[in-house]
Amino acid sequence: MSDIDFTAISMRIVCAAACGGVLGWEREARDKSAGLRTNMLVAIGAATATIAALDLYASLPGEAPGGISSDPIRIISGVIGGLGFLGAGAIMQSRGRVEGMTTAATIWVVGGIGVACGLGNYALALPVVIIALVVLFAIGKFAHSQLAPESLQKDDT
Repeated sequence: MSDIDFTAISMRIVCAAACGGVLGWEREARDKSAGLRTNMLVAIGAATATIAALDLYASLPGEAPGGISSDPIRIISGVIGGLGFLGAGAIMQSRGRVEGMTTAATIWVVGGIGVACGLGNYALALPVVIIALVVLFAIGKFAHSQLAPESLQKDDT
């Protein structure tokens, strides 16, 4: 078992769920396919995989029997890569327009936030949530205003 106690693990998972929920709420409010529950689950899953990677790293110092090295970065890299597949599912092409790019990007950001929470790096996770909200709300409104060029108005924000 890792050096992370049950309370710290629980806090990391709860923080990931809350951060994912904030961004998922924004997607839900805009009636997007990947909303509150999806974003919360993505963050929880990323945090869980990160905590499991840390636990594996702590339990297998150096190399494990059979030559398996214990590198938590590999698991985190797998999480980030896997999020690309999940995000791809949010992207649709319809009548020559690509939709879902912002939702896919949000899923990727939420996964990164989940990894940060899983590492216990709240000082990274919380500002990212705030900045992502600013991007989704403020820049989304600007992109959809009548003053924005037509190319910016095709985003799914």
